[in-house]
Parts: sequence; C-alpha cells; structure tokens
Amino acid sequence: MAEQNLMEKVVALCKRRGFIYPGSEIYGGLANTWDYAPYGTLLKNNLKKSWWKTFVQSRRDMVGLDSGILLNPTVWEASGHLESFSDPLMDCKDCKERVRGDKIIEEALGVEAAAGKSLKEIAEIIKKENLKCPKCGKCNFTEARSFNLMFKTHQGVIEEESTPVYLRPETAQGIFINFKNVVQTCRQKVPFGIGQIGKAFRNEITPGNFTYRTREFEQMEIEYFVNPDDKKASKKIFEDFKKDAFNWYTETLGVKKDNLRFREHDKDELSHYSSLTMDIEYKFPFGWGELMGLADRGQFDLTQHEKFSGEKLEYQDPQTNEKYLPAVIEPSFGVERSMLTILLDAYDEEKIGDEERVVMRFAPSIAPVKVAILPLVKKPELQKVADKIFETLQENHNVEYDESGTIGKRYRRQDEIGTPYCVTVDFDGLEDGTVTIRHRDSMEQERVKIEKLEELIG
Repeated sequence: MAEQNLMEKVVALCKRRGFIYPGSEIYGGLANTWDYAPYGTLLKNNLKKSWWKTFVQSRRDMVGLDSGILLNPTVWEASGHLESFSDPLMDCKDCKERVRGDKIIEEALGVEAAAGKSLKEIAEIIKKENLKCPKCGKCNFTEARSFNLMFKTHQGVIEEESTPVYLRPETAQGIFINFKNVVQTCRQKVPFGIGQIGKAFRNEITPGNFTYRTREFEQMEIEYFVNPDDKKASKKIFEDFKKDAFNWYTETLGVKKDNLRFREHDKDELSHYSSLTMDIEYKFPFGWGELMGLADRGQFDLTQHEKFSGEKLEYQDPQTNEKYLPAVIEPSFGVERSMLTILLDAYDEEKIGDEERVVMRFAPSIAPVKVAILPLVKKPELQKVADKIFETLQENHNVEYDESGTIGKRYRRQDEIGTPYCVTVDFDGLEDGTVTIRHRDSMEQERVKIEKLEELIG
C-alpha cells in the first residue's frame, strides 16, 4: 500500500478501535493534541513496562527516578535552554502560515541540508531553492527569527509578584540535579545510570504527522555516568547502548529491521554539549524520522549545574579516592514515536477468500490484549466456563471477554486490536474440558485442555 495511505489507515483504525482519540473532540478539538484510548493506554503502558524492564529493572548498574515537571528556573539557565532552546520561526506573507524554516529545508533537501545553519543561512537556502509554503504553495516568507520552545507559566498567587517557571522541555535535567542525592542515598558507583520515564513539553511551531511531533509527550531517558578519563570504557558503553536499543526495537517490540537505520549527526548538527550523537531512525510514511537518540554529553551538564548552584557535584571513587565530575552518555527514547512506529509496523492487510482481513501484528509481549475469551454462543453453560477461564488468566494477562456478534466478527475485531490468541468455549469442550485456541497470525486453531492455556499463552 502507498506510504501515506498507510498513515491514513492507521489513524482511522486508531479512532475506530480505541487506540487514540483527537484531544478535546467534543469542543471542536485542540490542535495536535491526542488522548490515548483504552487499547492505546494498554499498549503504551506495555511499551513503557518493557523499556523499564529492559534498561532499568534487569540491570544492576541502573536505578530509577521520577523528578518534577516544574524545576527551579535557574536549572534552565544552567542547561542553556533559556538562551538557546529555540527554532527558526518564519511566516508566509501570503497565507500567514507559521513554519519552521529548518523543517521546510529538511523535507525538501534532507536533514543534513539544514544542520547547523544560522537563521540568515536558513532564509537564504529557502529563497535560493524556491522552497514552498506547505499551505499555499508560494515562496514568500519573512526573515527567520528565533522562537523559544519552552512553555512559561507563573508560580504564586498574584502573577505580578510570582516567579516565572517553565514546564520542563526534557526529563534529563531532573536527573542531573539529583545526581549527588542518588550517589549518597543509593551508594551507586561509577559507572552507573539513572533512568526516568516522564512528561515533557515543547511549544512546537509546526507539530504534526499524527503523534510524531506533539507539544506534550513522554520520554524514556537514561543518563549514564562514566569516568571521563576512561575513554575505552565509555566507547564500549556507548556501543552497548546502541546495540541494546536496536535489539529492543527489533527483537522485543518486533519492529522490522529494514525499517530502521542508524544515522550519525554531522559536526555542524551536534548539540552544543555533544561530541557524538547517533540516532535510530524509522522509515515513517513521511520519510525517515528520529526514534531515539544516543549522545555523548561529556561533562557539560554537571559542570554547568555545579557552576550555577554553587554545590560541589564531584564523584569520589571509594577505592582510589580520586575526585572528578563524571561524563554522561545519554540514550533517549520517545514514547509516542515508539508507539507510532509499533502501530505502523504492525498494520497489515490480507485477502481471506472474498474478504479483506486487517490485522495488527503486535509482538505478544506488548499487545494491548493478550487473549480474548469467546463463548461460541450466549448460553449459560458456556458463559460459566468462559467466565472461569477469564478470571484465571486475568491474574497474569490483559484479557478481554467478548460474546457479542458471530464468532467470525469477533475474530476480526480481535485481529484489529492485535490480540495474539482467541479462546473459544464451545459445547464439545463441556464434555472433555477443552477449548479452541486460535492464533492471530496464522489463524490456525487447535484443541487444548483448559489447564494448558496458561502454558501455551506464556
């Protein structure tokens, strides 16, 4: 199917089957906001649980954190966000559409064409290449100007006397300002990491592409602290995270390898704090887009926070008594982008006789519903057995009970929400204690003993 057609079909399925709803829909909506519906919430939670288990829970060198969304405003001065966290804003003189100059260049000429360019250079490239406004198709823009992406609010009862604060644009700084606390209370030894899943907010000029770029989003992020003098160990840690992240997407989440690639940032594209950044990108219907980033942040962050706070943030090695400010390696994953990737990658259509089957081929470990319990017909004797199976499996899995419509229609509903297994209770099973289990991907059915269900589902 055509790539853009795929996006349209996934967006429609998300609304129809209860994955993602438009935000504030009954009031006419709010531009580019989305509410995660029942199945979307289950899928999103499974995604985050999988990440946490893989990168935090199963590692001895990791601890977790949940820092505040509102931080002391000096944090953002130290991090550089107040001064430099901005996008090149341009307005179309004809239709008044507000756009990001770098994104217009990226979409037409590639990411590298806009990397590291000044506001003046961005405007010159757009004019030279005659790049068009996405709304009216004309090339008649204002000069590019800097637009800070942080949401500003006030803390206090009276606005005129209150302190300006910001909704955090990233989760990383909450980790850095707690580095000393974690070392003291959790007795962690370098190298070690702190993982966090949390909300972040950016006042994007041009959000879009469904849930790919939104103003409110979640990050799954790690700040991994290393000895700045041990370059060999740092390089290995960087490469290990690179490999582990790719394997998590492909082996755990089931994303097709052909749809993923690594892309190293050019020198002109690097953030001011980074000496090396590597992205994993996914081939979205609108082109290759960043899925997660892996950056060598050096000692920038702890150095800045030590300078602005006046607090000593040095780490003292318990064996050598050596003191130093650790360097940082940062793997950062987007929750919404990862979920959109899963939805797009799982979507499939196939012909079954004269019918077309739509199926979401989620990896069983993250599917919103693991197993559906389906009494063949609405008869008390079948419902009683189905209820008991439901209650038993519900202890360890997300389970759905469905007795509405023909069995064929119920199978199709479960295919569209990606349920790996459907268990049908029929009259034959009342005699020998068996049920029929149907496998989503192959549609094969087999008779199994009820007591074997937990073992088969896994």
